[in-house]
Formats: sequence, structure tokens, C-alpha cells
Amino acid sequence: MRKLIVITGILFIGGLITVAFRTEPAKPASYPILAKDSIGSVKAFMSVYKVLMSSRCMNCHPAGESPLQGDDNHIHTMNVKRGVDGKGLYAARCSNCHQAENTTGLHMPPGNPKWGLPPSNMRMVFQGRTPRQLALQLLDPKQNGGRTKAQLIDHMAKDDLVGWAWHPGDGRTLPPMSRPAFAAQVRLWIAKGAFAPSAKAK
Repeated sequence: MRKLIVITGILFIGGLITVAFRTEPAKPASYPILAKDSIGSVKAFMSVYKVLMSSRCMNCHPAGESPLQGDDNHIHTMNVKRGVDGKGLYAARCSNCHQAENTTGLHMPPGNPKWGLPPSNMRMVFQGRTPRQLALQLLDPKQNGGRTKAQLIDHMAKDDLVGWAWHPGDGRTLPPMSRPAFAAQVRLWIAKGAFAPSAKAK
């Protein structure tokens, strides 16, 4: 009986040790991971870059504190400024003119429930960025709103404010590819290693 108790105790302790040192299986990424391919990854990003440099994207990601307007990227009229939260400054709030939906008519104020610029502490500038600069910025959680690669994909593929670019209202040029094609290129860029283009890329 005593031997049985001792053996049971040994087995129990052994079980505890096994549980204590068992490593958790790695969680799979929520996006496909392909073989590292710097050439394919960079090629995909250059397609992404063309969309982000389009007026529909860049106008809300300016280098300065004022949003841009039109296909020619001129500075927003009425001296509109970003403000701390990206929704405007003082009485000149974005929501004064930009409603939850596009206003009907040619070149009328566009709209979305989240309309605004990135906030002042996370400006996420596109204007003037080289492909390499923009790729590195997008991948940096300190500059991209704290997003992981998977969250970055979701933001570009599913966020409704990003999606506005493909439904901008009458008189506005669309980005150079469809949103599904854009999302596919974002996924491909990251799945193949999220490589940044060289400093010479244009």
C-alpha cells in the first residue's frame, strides 16, 4: 500500500512538472504567410503605394496641418486645420460640413461617420513620402496607431473610412485599382515578408 502511495505521488509530481514546462503551441498569424520573397513583396507594395498616393488617400494624409482637396491636392479652403483629434480646430470642425454620407451633387462635401484626419499625435503622413519611407511608417506601431501587421491588413481591407475612397461622390477620381485588388496587394506584401522598397524606388 505504501509503495502504491509513493508511486502515485511520483506520477503526480511528474505530471505537474510536465504541465509546468509544456510550451504553448505558436498561434498562427491571422493572415497567410508565404515564403520570404523580397522582390514579390516590394512589387506588391509598389501597387499599394500608387493607391496611397492617389488624391482620395493622400488628401487626408497631408504633410501639413491642413487637409487637401481635389485631384490637384490643393489646400482645403476656409483655413481648416487638423486639431488634436483630427476632427478640426475650434469652431471649424469637420462635421460642420462633412456629414455621415456624401452630400448629393457634383463636388459636394464628401461624408463618412468617421470623417477627419489622423490625430496630431499619430499624423500618418503620406504626402511627400518615398515608397521606402511610407512602407516603414506603415509597419511601425509607433506611427500606425499601434497596429500589428494583421490589424494593418484589416484596416486597409475593411475600414469603412478607408473604403470611402472608392465611393467618393460625384466628380472625384477613384484610386488606380479596385478595393479588393488593393486589399489583395496589401496581403501579398505582408505575406511575402513585408519588405520595404529600396531608397532608390520611385
